[in-house]
Amino acid sequence: MTIQEAQEKIDSWINTTGVRYFSELTNMAILTEEVGEVARLMARRYGDQSFKKGEEDRELADEMADVLWVLICLANQTGVDLTAALEKNFEKKNIRDSERHKNNPKLKDKNS
Repeated sequence: MTIQEAQEKIDSWINTTGVRYFSELTNMAILTEEVGEVARLMARRYGDQSFKKGEEDRELADEMADVLWVLICLANQTGVDLTAALEKNFEKKNIRDSERHKNNPKLKDKNS
């Protein structure tokens, strides 16, 4: 599925099954909550926190998909073409970071 197809598919779902979009502010709050869920799961799975009872079966992929879903909703609501935005963002990063990361001593292979 392309990004454009995802935007169209979510828009179709929202306008049929979901009835309508939540307001942009509500979706922003939901996005924040979903990012928090990803952070919580990452801290427990890859960090130093332990899982609470009954939390162990949460899937990182599902939590990330929730983040992407709400982000796409916000893009649809605000008229953002995420494909074009991502392409433009790559151009910006290629210009800005073409040498920066290569010359960053913190990113050098520790074995070289």
